[in-house]
Amino acid sequence: MSDGERTATPAPAPADDGQAHAGLPVVEAAGIVKRYGPTVALNGAGITIRPGETHALVGRNGAGKSTLVSVLTGLQSADEGTVTFGGSPAPRLADRDAWRQRVACVYQKSTIIPTLTVAENLFLNRHHRARGPLISWQGVRRRAQELLSTWSVDVDPQTPAGDLSVEQRQFVEIARALSFGARFIILDEPTAQLDGAAINRLFDRIRDLQRQGVTFLFISHHLQEVYEICDMVTVFRDARHIVTAPVAELPRTELVAAMTGEAAADSREERASSLDVGVTPALGVSGLEGETYQGVTFQVGAGEIVGLAGAAGSGRTEVAETVVGLRAPTAGEVEIAGNRPRLGSVPAALAAGAGFVPQDRHHQGFVPDMSIADNATLSVPKKLGQNGFLSRSRRDRLAAAMIENLAIKTPGPDLPVSALSGGNQQKVVMARALADDPKLLVLINPTAGVDVRSKEFLLGKVEETAETGTGVLIASDELDDLRMCDRVLVMFQGRVTSEIARGWHDHDLVAAMEGVDLHA
Repeated sequence: MSDGERTATPAPAPADDGQAHAGLPVVEAAGIVKRYGPTVALNGAGITIRPGETHALVGRNGAGKSTLVSVLTGLQSADEGTVTFGGSPAPRLADRDAWRQRVACVYQKSTIIPTLTVAENLFLNRHHRARGPLISWQGVRRRAQELLSTWSVDVDPQTPAGDLSVEQRQFVEIARALSFGARFIILDEPTAQLDGAAINRLFDRIRDLQRQGVTFLFISHHLQEVYEICDMVTVFRDARHIVTAPVAELPRTELVAAMTGEAAADSREERASSLDVGVTPALGVSGLEGETYQGVTFQVGAGEIVGLAGAAGSGRTEVAETVVGLRAPTAGEVEIAGNRPRLGSVPAALAAGAGFVPQDRHHQGFVPDMSIADNATLSVPKKLGQNGFLSRSRRDRLAAAMIENLAIKTPGPDLPVSALSGGNQQKVVMARALADDPKLLVLINPTAGVDVRSKEFLLGKVEETAETGTGVLIASDELDDLRMCDRVLVMFQGRVTSEIARGWHDHDLVAAMEGVDLHA
């Protein structure tokens, strides 16, 4: 049976916009440009999705995937370019009902309201009314049951949504989208919180819905899933469309190459490592278990820089946060410079010899209204005085040395950190991490949201620190953060799956992070 001959399913019909015509794309975006100030998030990008297919959209962080989704769902308008559904122009942004009839997105973070029942979530603000303003709850539950049965979603409509599993919530969100008449569903990282069995069930449901004429745009960091479930794949890189091809005709090596561009490994300079195998390791992690990671064991030597790489949801960030006490593992041991700090305690990890640059500097890295001097010295009160009395002159001398060491651009140490640029704010966070001469420096996405010059400076400071004998652990999915590493441990779905030595090529590391076997 061809795409155009698929039988319609008993649910509200979509607007007559030509989507049912086999010759017309379900959606086509062409020449899309989207700017946020000086940042170009999409630069002439586009995508064409045919009826009944599951089409993957892949690319590294910052490639433009999320921005395209916001344009395709009518949350934002493009600065340039066109979007058509079934050959007809996209609705006005204000006409939300028209958008819901054409497209829906099931986001990684659920939009289901946990305190309401499944039925109430399905028909929120569309309740069946018995007479006048009175709602017929029996009618709402009956409609919900009919909808769930139509799309083979095995959930009781009277169940509180907060009691549903992640998998069930996704199925309910898909059913809700279909109830508006949309037959084009965007799945944004749908497997990020699912185990293997649940992923298989999700893929079975996608195939079933495909056979019923539903079209999917599938966004995932896990490229192996693209080869399991998708018919077509589009690659974005640096805000541009790179390639669209049938999945079966695009080898894994070519897909990864399209995502990464030309590898730059051959021109990298070797770092003169100060690693001394006779010195106590800076970090030892053994059998670490947590909600998002399992069986993690590795070491970081004194003077060694080790990368902990992985895509979103891999567990890399959680492992790094566990090392410095932001999280408590359910099992395993952490040893910092020969000391075993109390797990789940940041002060204990710092006392054992750790320095830490967190993932989000705005919420975890500094107090915005406090001065540079106070922020930079927060973790070293013992250097500022005794018995609870702090010396302002000591603080200022230490802060001045930090400002000079990190080249922080400021008229003085009393300036609030909120008045600094992003790069200089990150330098303040780095200054505090180095304030107590740590034996272990842990950094999570250390150059996120900073300019190129600040990025180069910060990474150079990391190398300088390692050369003094400090062990460094960098948890990141940014390739530039990882290039200086002596070796990179790759995490996938909560486990360390490979170790890659210095001198790697971009496509090899990205493939490992995405769970792709280039030799398959």
